[in-house]
Amino acid sequence: MREKLLRHFPHINTAHAHRNRDYFIAVCTFLCVTVSSICEVSASIEKQHDLGVIAWVLLGGLLLGENRETRMQVVIAVAFATIGEHFASLYMGGYTYRLENVPAYVPPGHGMVYLTAIALARSGLFVRYARGIAACVVLVWGAWSMWGISGYAEQGDALGAVMFCVFLACLFAGRSPMVYVAAFFITTWLELIGTAVGAWKWAAIDPVLGLSQGNPPSGVAVWYCLVDAVAIGGAAPLLRGLKHAGKWCKYLGSSPKRAGGCSISAGHREHAREDVQAPIRLTSQAIHRSLRNQDLVVESRDKT
Repeated sequence: MREKLLRHFPHINTAHAHRNRDYFIAVCTFLCVTVSSICEVSASIEKQHDLGVIAWVLLGGLLLGENRETRMQVVIAVAFATIGEHFASLYMGGYTYRLENVPAYVPPGHGMVYLTAIALARSGLFVRYARGIAACVVLVWGAWSMWGISGYAEQGDALGAVMFCVFLACLFAGRSPMVYVAAFFITTWLELIGTAVGAWKWAAIDPVLGLSQGNPPSGVAVWYCLVDAVAIGGAAPLLRGLKHAGKWCKYLGSSPKRAGGCSISAGHREHAREDVQAPIRLTSQAIHRSLRNQDLVVESRDKT
């Protein structure tokens, strides 16, 4: 049973290489979260835009050393999280930013947070001490969620306890448990400092389930784990789809008058049709000749 629950965790004897790059990404993101939260206290819309530009530049620089699949995961994470921000904050009112908007630095910030979770999960430290780190996260998160429903917390947090149970399911059933564990560290720091300085505030009652939630909820990292799961699961199929689309465009040929397009002239369509029909016709003729030769052989044997 124990091995079944931990089947997606790194094995105890797994080789663990310490790459400075992984730790640099984590330190950079933690520092950026701290600085941006402090700057947010008195930031205008214009300053938020400036912070957004800086965040995009930093994210682009951090992605330079990553492979294509990781970059696609970050793209999906940014897109999915940005949609979620507008829905959960502006539409549902689950939490509200200081200026009642979605600051410009938030979308690239989600990309940096996701990349940090990936970097920590693959780091030598997390690979070597995977089970110990996961156990610490479960204990700390569990104690935090219990505090939220104990009656001693300033703001009740029933939703946090529910989200903690969801996290346990993701941790033991998901295929990337260390990414979820790593997400706990960066997202908890982000939420604690962000709410402490007043960059945003969570509603006392969750607008969907009607449960009390803390500021921040103890289970807030689950929402980031959802972003991680979508990014990890969606990157490979999307890359395959883009690859197949590129092959079709290359095969069918693009119009010389439209750079980068896949418009096909009548002549190109005719050539493409001939290219497809030619091998079929040759194969059919070869099969026909083979069958005729076989009939001759059988017939000669019967006469004999």
